[in-house]
Amino acid sequence: MATFFGEVLSVYSRAVEEDEYDDLEDENEEDAQIRREIEEKREVHVRWCPEVSKSVESSEQLQCSDLLIAVGPNAAGFISAYVLRPEDWTQVGWVSLWNERSRGSNRPDTAPQPGEPGCVIYRQNSCPSVLVCQSTCYIAEDQLFQWAEKVLGSMQRRSLSVTVLSDAPLTEYKTPDYLSGGDAPFLRALKTSTYASTLPCPLLEQPNIITGLPAAVLSHCQVQRIPAVLFQCFTDVIHPDSVTMETYKPILSCLGTSVKLETCPSVEMLQKLTRIHDAQSNLYT
Repeated sequence: MATFFGEVLSVYSRAVEEDEYDDLEDENEEDAQIRREIEEKREVHVRWCPEVSKSVESSEQLQCSDLLIAVGPNAAGFISAYVLRPEDWTQVGWVSLWNERSRGSNRPDTAPQPGEPGCVIYRQNSCPSVLVCQSTCYIAEDQLFQWAEKVLGSMQRRSLSVTVLSDAPLTEYKTPDYLSGGDAPFLRALKTSTYASTLPCPLLEQPNIITGLPAAVLSHCQVQRIPAVLFQCFTDVIHPDSVTMETYKPILSCLGTSVKLETCPSVEMLQKLTRIHDAQSNLYT
């Protein structure tokens, strides 16, 4: 209905009983309650071991000078094979989250089991201010910035430096030049404005972009003025590969002497990380 001024008014019909409007309000309240429950279920939590939890509670934030985050199977595999020696590192925490593709976090108070997808945090024994986070589980889009805020927010920003390693398929790399399979794998870097160290590889060229957890972490660091750098490895393999893992070796020069590199990882470790993955489905099965 419209007035003579052209204003459109809502039409109320006496044929519709008030009970129907009450039902609609009840449905809206029910939908809101469902949304709140889903948001609570999808909330990201950072869990610490009792020793670290006490220090975090006493000082409110954890002291950290270097945080190394590995995202993806090859980045996480490189950390496992070349960095995380059992005698030098201790698991001190994990990130608990739930989504449609990360079912292993149904145990929010229990750390992921070995080989199970998850986000596990390790601390260096000789230098407790150095932390490593391996992320091998799927993190939904609505959880990415929450992950960055919860993890980085639990650490003191003063003197903190963040390094991110990430895998990316070669098909996502945009360049006017032809790329053959022999050109991969290779590294590209992206840094925040406060990061001043020398980079061991070229910067990521336009119009390439980064997405997912690396983008969320780098964005958070840029806003909070935390020195951070991302090393993106473009590769033509999907599963963990020893050649792709070795591509990350030069980045440890950015960490100085705080992280020691295992020059010759054990053959058993590499075989365990690069085991052949059975195809989930194909044309013939």
